[in-house]
Amino acid sequence: MGSILSHLSGRGSGDATVPDLNLDLESATPTQEELNLYEHVSELLRPVNGLLDSLRRYEGCGDLIRKAISNPTPDNEEEAWQAVQPAVAKLKQYFEYSASLEDAHPKLLKILCEGNVRKNIEQYQALTKLLAEILDFVFEFDYLKMKTPSIQNDFSYYRRTLSRGKLANEIYNYQTDLKTAMIEDELANRISLFYAYPTPMLKTVTDVTALFVTKNNLGRNVSECLSRLAAACYHAVTKKRTQRTDFFLRVMVVSIILYDHIDPQGAFNKQSPINIKSSVKAIQIHGINEYSNLMSALRFNTKHLNDESTPKNIKQLLSSH
Repeated sequence: MGSILSHLSGRGSGDATVPDLNLDLESATPTQEELNLYEHVSELLRPVNGLLDSLRRYEGCGDLIRKAISNPTPDNEEEAWQAVQPAVAKLKQYFEYSASLEDAHPKLLKILCEGNVRKNIEQYQALTKLLAEILDFVFEFDYLKMKTPSIQNDFSYYRRTLSRGKLANEIYNYQTDLKTAMIEDELANRISLFYAYPTPMLKTVTDVTALFVTKNNLGRNVSECLSRLAAACYHAVTKKRTQRTDFFLRVMVVSIILYDHIDPQGAFNKQSPINIKSSVKAIQIHGINEYSNLMSALRFNTKHLNDESTPKNIKQLLSSH
């Protein structure tokens, strides 16, 4: 940690360079103007805890799959198949939930990013809170997904089994309806591509944000929204306004990552409103539980870290953890 602290002691690492709007991202209640969208997005977010719990408990079918491949008897293959079907049903559920983010995320951006961004964020704090909750879910889901390599193996085995067309008493008993087990090829391809990314939910939100920017020509406003959200999270943690330190650090990091993908100059440029040194210092001091995960996310999921315009001390800062 000593090398990190030496990097953080440079100019521009103080709170004064991080604007503080003192937003309430924990208990803000919606105004009448926010209410309809707030209720809609809140309903979309309702399943997230269940989805995360399901993914935490995802055990995978690796042992049974290996047994069926090494010793492909009808009993072994049926046992693997019966195990992989409910696993794939979960994977399909997670994938389909990503469509909820594709619906909710741009609706929040539209309200928060059209016109005066600072005014919008201060006025619509309940909607800003929901945006933060989406980003927190994205971080947690992708972290759990990366810890579960069996996901891709299970889905690959499922597709191979179907493509081999082993029916009836070879793999399926006569009570099994193959049609109920099948996922159409187009959907299966999309699911496979989704899980091919190390961070599929982040990829989804990044793509949705980029599309929103392109359609609405609001790149600067979206960048400002993300930088202000990152700053609000930074101050919530460093000024001890919250007990949910990990939540705010996760939201801060995902905000920085999204900013780095959306803004042409990126988050690490000297002209960026995001103070990377201060952000890393906050992670180093307050992110005891998730320090490695947060730093790895900044290092591996950002777009512009290795640009020539990124100061060397910032590159060293993020490579020294």
